[in-house]
Amino acid sequence: MLLAEVVDTSAAVGATRSRKAKVASLADLLRRLDGDGGEVEAAVGFLTGVPRQGRIGVGWRTAFAVEVEPAASPTLTIREVDEAFTSLAATSGAGSVGARRAILEALFGRATEREAEYVRALLTGGIRQGALAGVVTDAVAQASGLPLADVRRVAMLTGDLGRTAVLALHGGADGLASARLTLLNPVEPMLAATAADVADALAKTGEASVEWKLDGARVQVHRQGEDVRIFTRNLNDITERLAPVVALVRGLPGQAFILDGEWLWFDEAEQRPRPFQESMSAFGSGDGGGPASVAASLVRFFDVLHRDGVDLIDEPLHVRHGHLDELVGPLAIPRVSTSRVDEAQAMLEQALAAGHEGVMVKALDSTYEAGRRGGVWRKVKPVRTLDLVVLAAEWGHGRRQGWLSNLWLGARDPDGGFVMVGKTFKGLTDELLTWQTAALLERETHRDGIVVHVRPELVVEIALDGVQASTRYAGGVALRFARVKAYRPDKAPADADTIEAVQAIRTGG
Repeated sequence: MLLAEVVDTSAAVGATRSRKAKVASLADLLRRLDGDGGEVEAAVGFLTGVPRQGRIGVGWRTAFAVEVEPAASPTLTIREVDEAFTSLAATSGAGSVGARRAILEALFGRATEREAEYVRALLTGGIRQGALAGVVTDAVAQASGLPLADVRRVAMLTGDLGRTAVLALHGGADGLASARLTLLNPVEPMLAATAADVADALAKTGEASVEWKLDGARVQVHRQGEDVRIFTRNLNDITERLAPVVALVRGLPGQAFILDGEWLWFDEAEQRPRPFQESMSAFGSGDGGGPASVAASLVRFFDVLHRDGVDLIDEPLHVRHGHLDELVGPLAIPRVSTSRVDEAQAMLEQALAAGHEGVMVKALDSTYEAGRRGGVWRKVKPVRTLDLVVLAAEWGHGRRQGWLSNLWLGARDPDGGFVMVGKTFKGLTDELLTWQTAALLERETHRDGIVVHVRPELVVEIALDGVQASTRYAGGVALRFARVKAYRPDKAPADADTIEAVQAIRTGG
């Protein structure tokens, strides 16, 4: 199939606010794909704005520095673009700059002006047509004629929407049924809704496991023999950054398992977690920064998805807890099973006293719904926070002159894009301002006076006192007393809170 057909579909999807129309356009394209599945995987990556090669290594300056005469008519195929991306991703070392430029010149020389614009957007994370993974998942179900619930489940299990599309479109119901948890292949994590307090949470869950909510980063740990892999909640492999955790996991009983847990940087002298920003900085460091010892690199586990050849995600939580305790012993996060508000409140107070951020309240009979934010898990935190995406930033003045300071914050629109909900310059240290300025300039798209607009890639956790009605922003709400808690390198823009979630805070929902 020609790339032009993907470009046309992407434009049609971006031109409508109707989710139904988006899904119909995408499903029509998916039905017309051919080949052995490679074209399907590549097309799904293009449509979601995430090429299947992952990080290709071509930045904004490189992509836009290549200027060649565009082709007069479309001849470039999906497969050819995918092959060029594979070559770019594999090009590194001495001479790689020139080699990448040569690949891009050949690629853009075959592309029309519209196709070149689309390819540049793919390379630099600029696809904004509204075809988020959820919409494409719906389209895969519609195109294959298979139940949406089955397609979603396989997408969560595999952590790979392209692979799921191949199974659905080429293998049908039997193809989907063949999907299983695979060791060393990350699984979409189960997510939690919020609750105002423990009483509210228990009213929704019934008898529950009330567990400390550590103020750290979510990790998923896989072991197969001596091979250990650690993944973030957005499925990035960070094994090399957490060597102490690898050593710890190799000492656990059992040779094959998948654990869900939380990691943080622990102050051994104070016997308390280090400040959250420090944990996130260490966690996000690509150079192995952070604690070197097992004690300082604290990890605790709260769930087990697979153990020694048996998938456990369809077992109730209380059964999974039995397996977890046998496997990790004292490395299990503190918890109590109860339906009593006073016992749950006591657990919350213990967690806060230990320096953590709250508790999780989980229905004891709940299965592990990979990738879903259901009502059977509830998080309770005294300080309300939101995960938002940075849309732009303003140059500071006075003491902050020379730094990008005032952040423009956006909530996720489930049908595509982001809706601005406020600004803040509070909570930023000099060190964070320096890092933030460099990180945002790397993602700059254009400027408007003192405002630098950026690709919406960075997720930041914002503490706030509440949400109020506002006509200033398109979502009809604005944050009250917002301040930066920390950037979240463990989260992707798709993990950001939705505009509906922000609006619900105002209404008490």
